[in-house]
Amino acid sequence: MRINKFLAACGVASRRDCDKLIADGAVSINGQVAKVGQNVGDDDTVTVNGTAVNVKKNEYYILNKPKGYLCTVRDDKGRKTVMNLMPPNIGRIYPVGRLDYDSEGLLILTTDGELAQHLTHPSNEVPKTYLVKIEGTITEAGLNPIRSGVDIGGYVTKKCKAHIVETNKAYTKIHVTITEGKNREVRKMFEAIGKQVTLLKRIKVGEINLRGLDRGAYRKLSREEVNYLLSI
Repeated sequence: MRINKFLAACGVASRRDCDKLIADGAVSINGQVAKVGQNVGDDDTVTVNGTAVNVKKNEYYILNKPKGYLCTVRDDKGRKTVMNLMPPNIGRIYPVGRLDYDSEGLLILTTDGELAQHLTHPSNEVPKTYLVKIEGTITEAGLNPIRSGVDIGGYVTKKCKAHIVETNKAYTKIHVTITEGKNREVRKMFEAIGKQVTLLKRIKVGEINLRGLDRGAYRKLSREEVNYLLSI
């Protein structure tokens, strides 16, 4: 493993910042000053400023994101991010995928790049289910364009599942399951059929759901849940 990747996996810093530490001579491998691009083996001892470092065990969390938080580690404008909802000493953990500022619901955060890649890569078609609330009414037949795929501005969405779960004269609630993750995709899908989304909440990734989690609350994923997410 490259030394910068190893140090990042230890939670020292980003790979770029780790390269600077190496260039500054702060990193040693088996007592010898490390070089940028050098590899590290399983039996090597790595130190940063004289302190030994080891790869940290991956962590996995599920968060019920409220509206008004950005899905990023930090924001240059000082706006609230999902990291403000996590323990202050949680270390280098990242949100997987995106939920926009005005959306809420299920968000996975992890240190595991393999899982993050699996859940977000389009070819894996991981299903994500949303509760969508729109103004006014719509029929099941009216959802057919959503199900078949609609043009959201130069891109036609993939086929998806959609069905009404509640309706009255003022609003309609719909469950929509998609297998891709374009920016603001669900909102744009409904805009394409002339409907305004007033609430968007991710309620499931695969069969992992928010049961028992209040808004702003989080919990660790079990090993069984992690293995399931890697398998879908």
